[in-house]
Amino acid sequence: MTRHFLNLADAGGDAIAAMLNDAIDRKAARQGWPKGKADADAPLAGHTLAMVFEKNSTRTRTSFEMAMKQLGGDSIFMASGQMQLGRGESIADTARVLSRYVDAIMIRTDDHAKVEELAHHASVPVINGLTDLSHPCQIVADLLTITEHNKALPGLELAWLGDGNNVLNSIVEAAGLFQFNVRIAVPQGYESDDSFIARARAAGANVTLTRDAAEAVSGADVIVTDTWVSMGQEHAHNKIAAMMPYQVNEQLMAMAKGDAKFLHCLPAHRGEEVTDAVIDGPQSVIWDEAENRLHAQKSILRWCFGQI
Repeated sequence: MTRHFLNLADAGGDAIAAMLNDAIDRKAARQGWPKGKADADAPLAGHTLAMVFEKNSTRTRTSFEMAMKQLGGDSIFMASGQMQLGRGESIADTARVLSRYVDAIMIRTDDHAKVEELAHHASVPVINGLTDLSHPCQIVADLLTITEHNKALPGLELAWLGDGNNVLNSIVEAAGLFQFNVRIAVPQGYESDDSFIARARAAGANVTLTRDAAEAVSGADVIVTDTWVSMGQEHAHNKIAAMMPYQVNEQLMAMAKGDAKFLHCLPAHRGEEVTDAVIDGPQSVIWDEAENRLHAQKSILRWCFGQI
């Protein structure tokens, strides 16, 4: 059966835990190596990944390209505007054609229904590189980063500040899989998807919503935020004004645990969702987090191909 990775639940907690262990081992085995050198076992030699982009990207494109290179495989970059997809070819037909050419497809797009349709018609694994609904690849990297910094996932207290977006939805999904708690501080009208929260709570996670940023971060192990205005969003000025009470600054970080870590999936709008003092400060692990997109993606790819 074809393994798609559209959301974290497609793999499940045990498989994601195995991915994290694989990523830790592979990352350690590469210390000191040139980044373009293939892993010793080159487990995806002969395999090719098609990468379809309907949204701009720095980390997703580079990390997936390098992931395939380090795993011994190849990748093809495909901008939707340069494909027949951009001229009206259906997603179903695109899925059928690409399945004849490549071994897996990664897509970064807007509407999550597009990813679901692509997976429905593809005969090769499809990976969600980001949709407006969720960002599972980012959260595998975040879980890897949290684990590397000696914080156990079960019982973890994670605070989210700002917009109830796709990244938060996937964090909440992870909370249900790994039994950690999420305190969400967002302004009225910017809450996350109710269905993700309901499933996480049903799985035993404690997910709470508040309008008080200080309440959310008090005693937290990890504080996470994201840019307030995503690509293509309108009415930015009104949204930024509503979000300002949730800016992660030194005062808020001081309310968390002394060894609390700060995460941000990037790109960051410094002076909006986070101050320079925090993002460049000693509690910030954003560069480890960004690097871990590569290591996490390698393990996601291996899972999709049945190697994990």
